[in-house]
Amino acid sequence: MKILCAGIIARYPFGGVTWCSLMYLLGLRALGHEVFYVEDTGECIYDPILNTRSEDPGYGTRYIHAALEPFGLGERWSFVNFDGTYHGASRETVRAFCADADLFVNLSGGSWFWRDEYARIPRRIFIDSDPVFTQLALAKGDPWYVEFFRGFTHLFTFGANIGTPACDIVTGEFAWHKTWQPVVIDQWHPSAVPAGDCFTTIMTWRIESFADVDGNKDREFLKFLDLAARAPQRLELAINGPQEFLRSHGWSTVDAMAVSRSLWDYRAFIQGSKAEFGVAKHAYVSRRSGWFSDRTECYLAAGRPALVQDTGWSAHLPNGEGLLGFSTPDDALAGLDRIASDYPRHASRAAEIARECFAADRVLPALLDTAGR
Repeated sequence: MKILCAGIIARYPFGGVTWCSLMYLLGLRALGHEVFYVEDTGECIYDPILNTRSEDPGYGTRYIHAALEPFGLGERWSFVNFDGTYHGASRETVRAFCADADLFVNLSGGSWFWRDEYARIPRRIFIDSDPVFTQLALAKGDPWYVEFFRGFTHLFTFGANIGTPACDIVTGEFAWHKTWQPVVIDQWHPSAVPAGDCFTTIMTWRIESFADVDGNKDREFLKFLDLAARAPQRLELAINGPQEFLRSHGWSTVDAMAVSRSLWDYRAFIQGSKAEFGVAKHAYVSRRSGWFSDRTECYLAAGRPALVQDTGWSAHLPNGEGLLGFSTPDDALAGLDRIASDYPRHASRAAEIARECFAADRVLPALLDTAGR
């Protein structure tokens, strides 16, 4: 098949976001499909050098090229700036690809437009990486937003409980299919780098989107604020947030943007960790969405165990060895001790779970099968 993939690499030019799009591209290509990347959000890019949104797309387009070119995709992308100008491949090239494309994959709002060339692609799917927030926004009934989602033939979400009795989010006319972020396992080289001595994560304290939903990570994290002072293990946060406040409560902190500046920085930070300790956004937890983190999948693929807050994902994924869920501070302390007490066993199981549950050659065929119905 010919597959057009829309993502947000330039809009959020950081390692974790980049890996999300890249692993769709690499995973689909490995299955024999022809892929092309487009970014068409109508928004300005974020320029981390200037620490501001910029009307000049130069940083973003250079970043896209630097991310895709090492994988032989340096000529297979196009960025549409907010002013309608095309960078990388031309509009004519994009239109020509779309003319006989079979599938349009819109990841996390990589395009908010229904250009004629996208709309004519026979199968069109949206992949929702922000469950709860997306469905609550749809429930408001904003006409343009509702019409936008009506343009897709299938909708997928990382929230495994969305649309089921386990989650109280109203989905209305829209049916959401469960999927996970695909991971290209050989890009994470399990055990290629010696494990460090810290339980770590990479996180943003508050997100700027969906500002009217009080569902951010800061609200949930405060329940576990004293954990670092109680735990014998060292806990380190690569965080975009109140570092001084967190350090005063025993957490080690580093700048999230610094460790996420590129694909390689992000991967090196994860590979150099002992394991992950991760708290989820309040909206994911309180609504029992079943959301599971693409970042956590990368820890597992790198052979690093993960101790992460249960959003309802434990009903769908292995829980107890290699991947452990928690709901309370005492649960979290016990999980830290379990991993530390038999680290080799948990590390080995982590890599197995990544292969069994998240490998691109397992996730993507199931997604394509559903999209083809």
